[in-house]
Amino acid sequence: MAKEEKKQKYGAEQISILEGLEPVRKRPGMYIGTTGPEGLHHLVWEIFDNSRDEAMGGFCNDIEVVLLPNNRIRVADNGRGIPTDIHPKTKVSALETVMTTLHAGGKFGGEDSGYKVSGGLHGVGASVVNALSVYTRAEVHHDGGKFMQEYSQGKKKAAVKKFGTSKRNGTIITFEPDIEIFKEGVKFSYDTIVNHIRQQAYLVKGLKILIIDAREYEGKKDIADLMEDEEIFFFRELNLELPSVSFYFEGGLVSLIKYYNKFQKPIQDNIFYVEKEQDGVGIEIALQYVDDISDRIVPFANNIHTPEGGTHVTGFKTALTRTLNTYCKKNEMMKESEGGFTGDDVLEGLTCAISVKLREIQFEGQTKAKLGSMEAQGAVATVFGEAFNNFLEENPDDAKKIINKSILALKARKAAKAAKDSILRKGALEGMTLPGKLADCQSKDASESELFLVEGDSAGGSAKQGRDRRTQAILPLRGKILNVERARIDKMLASKEVKSLVIALGTSIGDTFDIEKMRYHKIIIATDADVDGAHIRTLLLTLFYRYFRQIIEAGYIYIAQPPLYKIKKGKQVSYAYSDEERIKLAGETDIEIENLDDQTATTDSIEAEENEEEVKKKSNKVHIQRYKGLGEMNPEELWETTMDPAHRVIKQVNIESAEEANKIFDILMGSEVPPRKSFIQSNAKLAEIDI
Repeated sequence: MAKEEKKQKYGAEQISILEGLEPVRKRPGMYIGTTGPEGLHHLVWEIFDNSRDEAMGGFCNDIEVVLLPNNRIRVADNGRGIPTDIHPKTKVSALETVMTTLHAGGKFGGEDSGYKVSGGLHGVGASVVNALSVYTRAEVHHDGGKFMQEYSQGKKKAAVKKFGTSKRNGTIITFEPDIEIFKEGVKFSYDTIVNHIRQQAYLVKGLKILIIDAREYEGKKDIADLMEDEEIFFFRELNLELPSVSFYFEGGLVSLIKYYNKFQKPIQDNIFYVEKEQDGVGIEIALQYVDDISDRIVPFANNIHTPEGGTHVTGFKTALTRTLNTYCKKNEMMKESEGGFTGDDVLEGLTCAISVKLREIQFEGQTKAKLGSMEAQGAVATVFGEAFNNFLEENPDDAKKIINKSILALKARKAAKAAKDSILRKGALEGMTLPGKLADCQSKDASESELFLVEGDSAGGSAKQGRDRRTQAILPLRGKILNVERARIDKMLASKEVKSLVIALGTSIGDTFDIEKMRYHKIIIATDADVDGAHIRTLLLTLFYRYFRQIIEAGYIYIAQPPLYKIKKGKQVSYAYSDEERIKLAGETDIEIENLDDQTATTDSIEAEENEEEVKKKSNKVHIQRYKGLGEMNPEELWETTMDPAHRVIKQVNIESAEEANKIFDILMGSEVPPRKSFIQSNAKLAEIDI
């Protein structure tokens, strides 16, 4: 069907209505998951997804996302433009209906709707963003005219008005989130937006996406004044020199796999790829095995990233295990005594991207983190199973490498299980045999219990004396723990320090992991403020990310922020957690700084005989003590600054982007040296080095 014919069928009658808008502001978490940073950025995804759906339908090939001053986001596309004629049921403009009514959009009308495939209920997206924004402006170029309507907190300021003619088609949405809803702040992350949209660029072939950061623009004219030019459609037409990134990929998921494996060592020469429709489900899958023990499956449903998986991932895993077992048995590549592959065996080292497209799609939850459409499972299993079997037959060298990789994983799994059972058999899985150096807390209520992981016996001694024994446990770690990035469970549990930590947590590990048995709901990493401390903290985070990711996702991991300085002026004592705070508290004149490893810095100012004026002068002198390690603090100082819940500073660890985290851990902690060297050289100027 020609583009012009499609365009003529997309009018007000294609906009369906299900219910009202008022619940959104009352319970925003039901619609965007959270009112924290993740929910804030979800607003961007909803508006962007509308434009991306236009591209999926073949109506759009250019999208622009701009971060504007005053916490505003502008998304423009050259699609058809939201219809502006009068809706037959609401008796107002279809644009107003879409923007102010929940479950109103062009995705609900079945065969006669404006879209065959979309990323979900996108009438919901526009109206939810509008409801949660203090300011929204919708500008539509449609049928030769320019139309506009503005809103505040989901309510229109005036009727839709036509304010000119236009030779273009498209939609421009500008919105400013409501600080009353997003109380943690409305600061957008440029990197978060770029990383999310990069995925989308891989998923829609031939789509150009430009992201511009205009928040720090310091030109002669205010951006708002520049945007009043009625000829401006895309922001880039202002020709301002601003930070930006553009994406355009013809390779689809194959390009995505190459991006994810950029710092990995592939074990197969050819990337597997299939694109086919089965029973009304569009399926696209690409995969490649690498020399690693972790797996990366990145699933999408109607181009929505589904981090919790769903039916499409289940179908893929079933077919992958069955196909490799069948091929291995057919070619007699494994002894019968070794049994067959499990799902974990064939996933090891796998990087895979799965994309399915369905007309009627069902997600589990409003935020679309998991696909629930059952038809996807069988369709994916059928298409992938047949295509992957053909790939193995046509590429015997790659097939041999993949099978050998899986056999190695099978043997390692059995060895690791035997070693783990041997190490933890005697009650440790139930948390009965706690390590001797753990100073446990008295409380058995995990919700109020805290475990401090401290560096060395010196800090451990101070922490044990200064803690609240009822709720705070201390586990000293001697030296740097094992780098587990490429270590299996058997080798990992052979490390005394790691073993002690695993037993202290109480959750067990691997296939017997149970987060309900977690003994502490706050694991606080408290290391020194130096290079070694940072290294130990990174090693611990690697351990938690690779083997206890659920603990991070539950929000149980924290990093302590001990002070860098103790500032004493007369009898007044205060603490500074940064050089900026030290300057603010003490100033930069008439100070003396004491390092505990260099006592001479404090003795020169002491005189044997002091007159009254000298005593007064001395009492006003600022004395600064520089802490380089927690072991330098006495128990009272450690409690007051780092352990007292009423005064301490701790930062919660979360996973904003699992794939970016995967990449960073691969670079920093993996076995490949060149990527790590390149990363260090590129980021050396950003490092804060304490000399």
